[in-house]
Amino acid sequence: MTDSPTAALSREGVSIWLDDLSRLLISSGDLEKLIQDRNVVGVTTNPTIFAAALSKAHAYEEQLGQLADAGAAPVDAIFDLTTEDVRRAADLLAPVYEASGGFDGRVSLEVEPRLAYDTAGTTAEAEKLWAAIDRPNAMVKIPATDEGLAAITEAIAAGISINVTLIFSLERYRKVIDAYLAGLERAQLAGIGLSTIHSVASFFVSRVDAEIDKRLDLIGSEEATVLKGKAGIANARLAYEIYEEAFTSERAKRLLDAGANAQRPLWASTGVKDPALPDTAYVVELVANGVVNTMPHKTLDAVHDHGQFRGDTVTGAYTDAHKTLEALEALGISYQEVTAQLEQEGVQKFNASWDELVETVTTALDHSRTAQANA
Repeated sequence: MTDSPTAALSREGVSIWLDDLSRLLISSGDLEKLIQDRNVVGVTTNPTIFAAALSKAHAYEEQLGQLADAGAAPVDAIFDLTTEDVRRAADLLAPVYEASGGFDGRVSLEVEPRLAYDTAGTTAEAEKLWAAIDRPNAMVKIPATDEGLAAITEAIAAGISINVTLIFSLERYRKVIDAYLAGLERAQLAGIGLSTIHSVASFFVSRVDAEIDKRLDLIGSEEATVLKGKAGIANARLAYEIYEEAFTSERAKRLLDAGANAQRPLWASTGVKDPALPDTAYVVELVANGVVNTMPHKTLDAVHDHGQFRGDTVTGAYTDAHKTLEALEALGISYQEVTAQLEQEGVQKFNASWDELVETVTTALDHSRTAQANA
């Protein structure tokens, strides 16, 4: 598929990761087809995705039966089910991992969201997941809460590759980079090979627009209307500006010279929520070398069908991006308030999905035990 839009995007230096994972996606061969035909080189997942997968797929019945027979608690069953999916996907993506020198071929699994404000709990869970998956191309997802930052440093220092998730503000992103570099410095002192540690920083895009556009609609002026659909892209572009500055600093250079990898920016939440925007907007407008773009199936399909790229759309747009955020502040929309709200809501949404996941697995285990008792 060398002439496809997804291939063109890959040539621009953007890694396409699928924002979905399920046992059925793996066993049906569909994930392998996406790797071969649509240039997918990684997979991300979260509690919402697993809740959906487990609620409607029969691919888990055999393992659920084994877990029920063993008397597994729902939370332990979730751990076993999800880590098994990640292992299988990681094995499928192993050739990509090898060919890319470890930059791609990655599969991410998130720590339990109820630990978002618990540094010690998050660190322990990250270590447990990393050991259970036991694949060099896995990544553990840790949210970029204040408490998560310290856990990121601890995990990186232990040699664990981390996908930092739920980043909304530029200020928080700077702290994420600092946490990563601090972890690398500690890993170096511990004698851990820095080249084995990888990280991405997941900057959420469409959720920023969804919240800010609501506020712009309430203002209703011509100046407000012009700014709709621009905040998320501007915010991400300025994140890339920070990335460029941070990883050319003397501190970063010392680590990179010692074999460390830069923490790559990742665009998350790239499915368009506003029908007035092109369905490929959060891909076409965020093309820059070295970034990852995680796409749900609908966005991936749209990009593969009619994505049109015009090269780097990030590094030459910093001035306009700054002006966009300044214009929002001039209208009375607080960037700090919006991003803090989005982080809180992000944790709440993952907690709700986790509760749904626990309920789904509890029901499935009870069903299996009942079926075994009646057999």
